[in-house]
Amino acid sequence: MKPKKLKEDEVLQKAENTYENRKKHYDIFLKKQQSTINFISTLRLIIFLAGLGFSIYFIFHKQYYLSSVIFLASVIIFIILVLKHGKIILNKNLTAALYDVNKTSIKRIKGQWKEFLDNGEDFKNPEHSYSEDLDIFGNNSLFQWLNTASTAMGREKLKELLINPDLNSDNTIERQQAVKELVSKISFRQRLNGEGNLIPKNKQNVQELLSWSAQKNDLVDKIYFKLALIIMPILTCSSIIYYLIKPSIGYALPLLFIAFNIIILKLGEKIRNDVLETAFYYKNSIKSYERMIRLIEKHKYKAQLLKNLHKKLVCSEGVKASEAISKLVNINNKISDRKNLFSIILNVLFLWDYNLIVGLEKWKRKYGGDLVNWLEVVGEFETLVSLSGIYYDNPDWCMPTFSKAMEIKAKSLAHPLLPDSRVSNNVVIGSRANILLITGSNMSGKSTFLRTIGVNLILAYAGAPVCAGEFSCSLMNIYTCMRIGDNLEKSISSFYAEILRIKMIVSAVKEGKPIFFLLDEIFKGTNSVDRHLGAETLINRLSEENSLGLVSTHDLELGSLEKKNEKVKNYHFLEHYKDNEIFFDYKLREGISTTRNAIYLMKMAGIQFDE
Repeated sequence: MKPKKLKEDEVLQKAENTYENRKKHYDIFLKKQQSTINFISTLRLIIFLAGLGFSIYFIFHKQYYLSSVIFLASVIIFIILVLKHGKIILNKNLTAALYDVNKTSIKRIKGQWKEFLDNGEDFKNPEHSYSEDLDIFGNNSLFQWLNTASTAMGREKLKELLINPDLNSDNTIERQQAVKELVSKISFRQRLNGEGNLIPKNKQNVQELLSWSAQKNDLVDKIYFKLALIIMPILTCSSIIYYLIKPSIGYALPLLFIAFNIIILKLGEKIRNDVLETAFYYKNSIKSYERMIRLIEKHKYKAQLLKNLHKKLVCSEGVKASEAISKLVNINNKISDRKNLFSIILNVLFLWDYNLIVGLEKWKRKYGGDLVNWLEVVGEFETLVSLSGIYYDNPDWCMPTFSKAMEIKAKSLAHPLLPDSRVSNNVVIGSRANILLITGSNMSGKSTFLRTIGVNLILAYAGAPVCAGEFSCSLMNIYTCMRIGDNLEKSISSFYAEILRIKMIVSAVKEGKPIFFLLDEIFKGTNSVDRHLGAETLINRLSEENSLGLVSTHDLELGSLEKKNEKVKNYHFLEHYKDNEIFFDYKLREGISTTRNAIYLMKMAGIQFDE
């Protein structure tokens, strides 16, 4: 075991060094960018004050032409610096996000991933066939360790992949190939992750955004609306120009048309705000999506799945997704300016808000239906990036192969979430026996071993590498019965809840599905006679069907099943004692357990028994 542990440490150290070097690079870059931002801020202030000062100075000296030139030049330079300043701030935010991506990657390698805030708690479902028992979501979960997706769609796609695996070997192999290709694209992976992290977490309601993009505004089709947008700006501007040419006519007419425009704006205030403010609310999110899509578009791919996803980033007219979303970003930029003085004047003269609504409506009708597909592509890429990240960190893990025969064969199989206490085992299910009966004393590793196989199967079906030297399996529906407790809300005891879960497994078997099951201490809520009889009946029933599984038990009498049923084979975990201490090696051995440690553990806890 020591040489293998040394190899794992060396592999992890290599990845950690890469992340450390990248983190240092971004840290240095951040400081340079902050220095540039400070310099431009100071220069901007100097230009403004100098331009204003010199303009006033030359006005006092009656050099109006020179004063105007200096003032205009200073305004132009000031605007250029403002734009430059904003661009560098945006780049600095991305650099900070990339710094955090590497910091997070280092934490994952060091086993500090349990501190990650996104643990997928919102995806927990006690009714699911295995997610609760295998710790797929929640604290210390597979999702918490694995996930690097930043967008709501990315999280959703990863969740679906973990709880509703695609049991099609061709599709899974395609995902494997995509994951392998993305492993070497560390800059691409981190950039995608960093861009997504710039999306405000409180603006991740992607369904609201998609609902908005699908809504049609019939107002823009009304004849009176179209005519008003053409006629009123012409009448208003014409009356103002006419007044400037012939002031003698008075300003009543221009004011009348301006008043009409204000009334029109007031009457449609709710409509304007509902449409424009929703778009503006997602302004930064849309910008991030645009940059993520542009990043995906500019890369070339070899894996077929990545090629297929890349092809989806176009609309029916052949316009690139990034170009289409860029048009929406430009409209949003105009919306963001609607509160300044210049936009207010434009609004009064040209009914500018309504023109923005028309622009948004045209965009939605042209591209709105494609938005969901584009965001799904982003989510798919984020999911694949999450999977490829663990392969980059653990290149000594293997990519599974898939067998048509019902079997699981693994060498050096270990739990992916236990790097410090990881112990590997070889296991074969299917060729000699369909059901492995696992016995062993308390704390010997039975439940962890069951979860080890279950979690690695989930990773395999997702298209990810597994924590093993070799791994081959068939594609099966996974069911578990491990952590069953009372449900007080439904007035269900733990024993009855266990019965319901067993019923779910048996029903799935009756449907002819290929089943893999994990049963941990089944029927523990009843007396020993019923427990033994129930477990024996269930195991015999499951062994006759298209299923594989493991059953852990303290009921050593169940070990006799191996002699009665050739599809059942006994394995056990062992402990040993030294200097009044108990030790476990967590190595799987053939045969039934011959040791017990309950009394010893109780004594260790300070509970004394009369001799």
